[in-house]
Amino acid sequence: MQHMSYKVMFLALGLVGAQALTSSSLMAQERARRLSADTIRVNEALGVVDGIVTDSNLVPLRGAFVSILNSSIRVGTGPNGRFRITRIPPGQFLLIVRRGGYRPTSAMIDVKASDTLRLAYTLSEATASMLEGVNVTEKAVSLRMMEFEQRRKLGIGQFLDAKKIDDIGSVYATELMRRFTNMTVSPSRSSALTEYFALSNREGGSLSMGACPMTVYVDQVPMPTPFNLDLLPTPKSIGGIEVYGGSSTVPMQFSGMNRGCGVILVWTKIDY
Repeated sequence: MQHMSYKVMFLALGLVGAQALTSSSLMAQERARRLSADTIRVNEALGVVDGIVTDSNLVPLRGAFVSILNSSIRVGTGPNGRFRITRIPPGQFLLIVRRGGYRPTSAMIDVKASDTLRLAYTLSEATASMLEGVNVTEKAVSLRMMEFEQRRKLGIGQFLDAKKIDDIGSVYATELMRRFTNMTVSPSRSSALTEYFALSNREGGSLSMGACPMTVYVDQVPMPTPFNLDLLPTPKSIGGIEVYGGSSTVPMQFSGMNRGCGVILVWTKIDY
């Protein structure tokens, strides 16, 4: 009888152990199911950008590069000029399109959750002056900063180089812009978040009063005007800034229409 009671006890313990394993397995399966559901929800909330890049004759451009400022996202266009960027969180981003031999362009994009944004960009051929100095063996970033130093030696405009920027230790590029005396950083509270724009001191006033903002370039790419300075790259990634308060002082390759309020040139440390 005692032998039988031990056998019954072992069987009972085995049953309890099996139930515990089954319960643990069910819990693991439930956690996996929830994680899978969460992953699906996150993926469904992400957006997609689907676009095409052409020349001025609407011929698709292969080998154009499309990037999002302040991110590592950078894709190229295929033979049909098309590009696709997936898994983008909802929000506003600054998209840049560039290709050798063509004028680069940029635009603000608004990505919606679980949606595909379809875009089309047309690049015009660069002028001869824009193509000067292309056939060099130095890295592009070195060439940009060499031209930066040449203009600084002329004594026209105001400049901050990488060393000075590092010494200042600012967290945001907007703080660096306040260092220039030939421009004013003006806040605009017309949207939910306060935005900051650069206005030439020659114009005065504010955006709401009709003052025209300065034109901003990032690595020779013109930004949308007016441009929210908070969208600029972080100070750690900026190699230099030059500011020209009026059209008469703007370097020739950056002059043109709508430059009367001056130009801001921002150069990054990125080697394109």
